Amino acid sequence: MSTESVESVEDFRSRARTWLAANMPRLEDRDTSLDDPENDDASWARTRELQKLLWSGGFAGIAFPREYGGLGLTREHQRAFSAESAPYEMPLRINVPTLAICAATILDMGSEQQKRDRIGAALRGDELMVQFLSEPRGGSDLAGVTTKAERDGDVWILNGAKIWSSGAYAADYGLCLVRTDWSVPKHAGLTMFLVPVHEKGVTIRRIRQVNGSTEFCEEFFDDVMLPADAVVGEVNGGWAVASRQLYWERTAMGGGSPYVSGVGRGVSSVADQPLWALADEVGRLDDPKVRELIGESRAIHLVQEHLVRRVTAGLAGGHLPGPSASMTRLFHAETDWRDSDIRLEIAGSAAVTGPLEEPGPGKVGEFFLNRQAGSLGGGSTEMARNVISERVLGMPREYAADRDVPFNQVKQGKA
Repeated sequence: MSTESVESVEDFRSRARTWLAANMPRLEDRDTSLDDPENDDASWARTRELQKLLWSGGFAGIAFPREYGGLGLTREHQRAFSAESAPYEMPLRINVPTLAICAATILDMGSEQQKRDRIGAALRGDELMVQFLSEPRGGSDLAGVTTKAERDGDVWILNGAKIWSSGAYAADYGLCLVRTDWSVPKHAGLTMFLVPVHEKGVTIRRIRQVNGSTEFCEEFFDDVMLPADAVVGEVNGGWAVASRQLYWERTAMGGGSPYVSGVGRGVSSVADQPLWALADEVGRLDDPKVRELIGESRAIHLVQEHLVRRVTAGLAGGHLPGPSASMTRLFHAETDWRDSDIRLEIAGSAAVTGPLEEPGPGKVGEFFLNRQAGSLGGGSTEMARNVISERVLGMPREYAADRDVPFNQVKQGKA
């Protein structure tokens, strides 16, 4: 599109404000039963319904290209819409990983047909996507995957297992990184596939967490047949696809994705309750120490907001290397940790003895039990620090015994 034909941000904002008021349900009218972990299927159905509303109104995929179903507008247009949509119920659960990670990766690395089929279906609310990356035995060594795909004529046969896939039970397709060549070093023998989640041979089991959520899943693949056009990118070129996927994952977790609809992930959390409201509920709003903690949290969030903007602008302008997205991902985790600690300090004993209704001080204790999730989602904070040190600051790489060694010669399991 020419510069002259692009709708101005303010005109777009005004049009969005009018449409939202006339078409989207307001947050105060939202069915709170959708926040119940045991009512998760209903929550995902509502997500699809709301995404279809956005699509029918012409506000889905604001920054995605027009040829794949989006509006072809800018990050500034997306930010304007997100700001205007704050008072309304939005399909936030489609943000991560479907739009911000999976669709973004396909946009960069997928075939023309994959872009048209998968991105378009996601923007219409017809399909959800998920990531099949981590493995039960793999830890943080993503390139060491042992889930495998073997060519059999015109198809690939997939076998293995994945774990910690958010929302896999509700998804339609998964981006699955597997090994297709064992005779080369581990990064060189990988291929990314688009796997239909409900294909014959795919088994999904939900994992119950300490807070009652069963969002995370583990998957088992037993002789799953995939066509040749399921490959994303090149055969044995999967690490390039995974690297781009990790970039988008770090960007999404750090809050810098241009491809989201609204702000957040749509998973109810005690962290959504303002700190002043928590302090007032436990009778500590006038406590000078508590007011200092509230101010500290506000300052951290302001720093995070400006860091996201600065890194996003640096990446878009080519002033910062791609791995710089790890800075926003790392700071996001540290912000979550500190917020969790501050909430516990404010709630005090009520975090243990208070009511468990959401929101409420009793939920603060449960939230604290899940504190470490912020250090793992989107890659661990240790991985983020390694990326920043080695690929942004240019520090020496740490030693790896399997570097440049054919994967079938790498020792596995016990020595």
